[in-house]
Amino acid sequence: MLARRGFKPTPAPLDLPFPPDLDDERVARLVERLRHYGFRLFLRGAIQRPNGFSPAQATRYLTPAQSKAHAESLVDLGLGERLPRGRYRLVRPARSFGGTLEWYVARELRERLGFDTAAGLKFHARGVGGDLDVVAAAEGKLAYLELKSSPPKHLSTAEVSAFLDRVEALRPHVSLFTMDTALRLSDKIVPMLQQELARHRPHARIEPRGGSSASCGR
Repeated sequence: MLARRGFKPTPAPLDLPFPPDLDDERVARLVERLRHYGFRLFLRGAIQRPNGFSPAQATRYLTPAQSKAHAESLVDLGLGERLPRGRYRLVRPARSFGGTLEWYVARELRERLGFDTAAGLKFHARGVGGDLDVVAAAEGKLAYLELKSSPPKHLSTAEVSAFLDRVEALRPHVSLFTMDTALRLSDKIVPMLQQELARHRPHARIEPRGGSSASCGR
């Protein structure tokens, strides 16, 4: 579908804190954990501390018992290792949680809903920057998902504008701008999207969905 739109995207290795050939049994266990927001928060914090962390340092949004359990689950999955003095470290460092989020969302769309999916594509569209985080196809329709794993306070209008540039170039049937959080959506994210969308396409509409994403209608 991308080729028929005149594009030649190329896949890029996803930035993951685990090997891409992780066995099926561990993949299933990891996915089950990633379905919980608390674990995603914890893993995000662990990735940000490549030299090691105590469970409490990974995130302040969980109880000490929850953080300890998540740290031990990383060890159980083979993604983490124990260090002296109650500290832990990821066996395979990653630069950010973004690659893991792209991998997880693409896999969920494929395994649970039967979409054909691709994640982390280099777009190579003339005059348009950035990558395609996740593209998914089903029933002859194309969906494009932009995924943000950082807190909303780090989101800039330039990022929103670049996303809308990619939407205009790609022309998907559905586009989703997804923040992996429920924080500051109504007072920051939605107004920012509305402002940039009005500038790009005055007659388009924006529809907040599910507390953590907003879809841009064509």
